[in-house]
Amino acid sequence: MKMTATTPTGSALGAAGAVPGNANSPSLAQRWRGSSNLIPALLFLGLFFLAPLIGLLLRGVLEPTPGLGNYEQLFANSAYARVLLNTFSVAGLVTLFSLLLGFPLAWAITLVPRGWGRWMLSIVLLSMWTSLLARTYSWLVLLQASGVINKALMAMGIIDQPLEMVHNLTGVVIGMSYIMIPFIVLPLQATMQAIDPMILQAGSICGASPWTNFFRVFLPLCRPGLFSGGLMVFVMSLGYYVTPALLGGAQNMMLPEFIIQQVQSFLNWGLASAGAALLIVITLVLFYFYLKLQPESPVGASNAR
Repeated sequence: MKMTATTPTGSALGAAGAVPGNANSPSLAQRWRGSSNLIPALLFLGLFFLAPLIGLLLRGVLEPTPGLGNYEQLFANSAYARVLLNTFSVAGLVTLFSLLLGFPLAWAITLVPRGWGRWMLSIVLLSMWTSLLARTYSWLVLLQASGVINKALMAMGIIDQPLEMVHNLTGVVIGMSYIMIPFIVLPLQATMQAIDPMILQAGSICGASPWTNFFRVFLPLCRPGLFSGGLMVFVMSLGYYVTPALLGGAQNMMLPEFIIQQVQSFLNWGLASAGAALLIVITLVLFYFYLKLQPESPVGASNAR
């Protein structure tokens, strides 16, 4: 009788403890059945993304001889080091000028009446949708010695002789900044549009001057758009090829042109792969720091805790 009294109680407790567990947590078979839906996507990524990336990295360390000779040559050779310096200098300047020009444009689109804002945003989108080659050739015509800009400056008496603005880094920065401005305006305008005007009014009511309200309230609220747009422009500028090839010169070569030259002219796949791998690593590092600086991202949230 003692066993009869205790056994149902134990079995009932066991059943009571087991049922909620089985109901709330899926079994291993159920979890595998759910994750098996990811197999086609994982196969696609592995075949078209990971495999070429691994092949690229291997070529950088295996050709022409195994080792890190390609990377050592990339940094030790003064000509190659100048290519890296040109690449980072142009990317930094383009990002800076795009932010300086794109911020007031995004602000104007946000402040004007909605109808005018749509028109201004449509113009920005139209410039972005226009052929990249056509826009670059347009700047080549405008910036050349006999172009409209030099003629206008000479007619106003600002300069006595034409400025050299093509086939150098000046033309590259001007052309790329124009192309990159929409990539700053779009995320920044979306961020500004989401800011509640009552927050700025509250700052004014609390006695903040317009400049204080701008730098201490409005600008920090624009940080997500500034970071995302700036990162996008900097990374795209590192890998840009068409505009530097047309507006730049042989003495001001950037890394994408260098990679193309090594492959097409010298068949030096190892050095070209090392340069491409360097761009990939820089992009991943920048993306990590971007996530770290964003409190709403998983990386930023874990660091905040």
